[in-house]
Amino acid sequence: MRDETKYIHAGYQPGNGDPRQLPIVQSTTYTYDSSDDIAAVFDEPTHALIYSRFANPTVMAVEQKVADLEGGAAAMATSSGQAATMISIMNLCSAGDSFVTSSEIYGGTLNLFSVTLKKFGIEAIYVDQDAPEDEIKAAFKDNTKLLFGETISNPSMAVLDLEKFANIAHDMGVPFVVDSTFATPVLCKPIEYGADIVIHSTSKYMDGHAVQVGGMIVDSGTFDYTNGKFPDFTEPDESYHGVVYTKDYAVAPNIIKARMQLMRDFGMYPAAHSAFVLNLSLESLDVRMRRHCENGLKVAQYLDSRRDVLSEVRYPGLESSPYHEIAKKYLKGGYSGVISIDVGSRENGVKFMDALKLISREVHVADSRSCVLHPASMTHRQLTDEGLVEAGITPGLVRVSIGLENADDVIEDLAQALDSLK
Repeated sequence: MRDETKYIHAGYQPGNGDPRQLPIVQSTTYTYDSSDDIAAVFDEPTHALIYSRFANPTVMAVEQKVADLEGGAAAMATSSGQAATMISIMNLCSAGDSFVTSSEIYGGTLNLFSVTLKKFGIEAIYVDQDAPEDEIKAAFKDNTKLLFGETISNPSMAVLDLEKFANIAHDMGVPFVVDSTFATPVLCKPIEYGADIVIHSTSKYMDGHAVQVGGMIVDSGTFDYTNGKFPDFTEPDESYHGVVYTKDYAVAPNIIKARMQLMRDFGMYPAAHSAFVLNLSLESLDVRMRRHCENGLKVAQYLDSRRDVLSEVRYPGLESSPYHEIAKKYLKGGYSGVISIDVGSRENGVKFMDALKLISREVHVADSRSCVLHPASMTHRQLTDEGLVEAGITPGLVRVSIGLENADDVIEDLAQALDSLK
């Protein structure tokens, strides 16, 4: 089945007399014929439903769809992209462990890594993603358990060299975890380039309409956790009857462990109705992404012509972008609809944004409606000036998310707002 068809049909195949559309199973619990049947479920929870805190038929259908689209062995949905990131890290790291990550990542992720996970005894070690392999490897410690990056970084719009990061991670004996939110499987399938875990904030392009928050974790099923670095995967789990994940669930041990441990205990699982809405959006994702990319490139080319007021335009689809060649390698069919521009100062950023009429000022991105945000004073405002520089954010950086409107209407709005800066 080709991808364009998978977006419509994967995850749920109705049988004779079944509903054509994915049903919403709006139930927290499930009944069984006997006490022994219930006991058996707790002994082997992956074979039956227990409670909708960590598994639900509607959600499971969407999990299967995204796993199929990414080329993974299994997937688990979460209540937000932040939850997907946190679970992915905590599933691999315990107190006293560390992980290496690109510094050019989403502001919420930076705060999670630098503040919250630190409280759990997990250290984030930041590196320049464009640095040579040896320099990145030098940041690893004996207790380092993974390498993290974003396919297209938010908001710096840097494109990650996926194969380089995968090679580094595997040479160091750890999984490569990548946030591919801005790319979606329409533009890039990181597993094809060596990624072991792919995560998404489904609140962005996958939803595409700003109606539900969610996340997704996809396990490639290919990483070897028996290399001696991951005893939690290879030794009996005392919380679940001595299960050994690499032995009992060898196909996708990462997702199974995450579901049986972290999702069971934290309960960051989406509601059935949220999964239903996400599934509807996924059916049009391929079509929408093509339009986002078409509009994004057209708008980026216009913005690149406005060097009278803009000091920088960041969009990997532009030939002037330092990431253009690597973007052509990894991004198939387009470069997303997100553009970052530098208007010179915080003051200009405020003036520019307030002058917009069609484009919305909102804390969101990758939506059907064009929207704009000033990272330094909004999503990344918790960072110091030095931290902003490390994250690739200048005081005048403005992130513009190009929607599905007629691109000429978007350009006209941007033009009049830019003219206000003269």
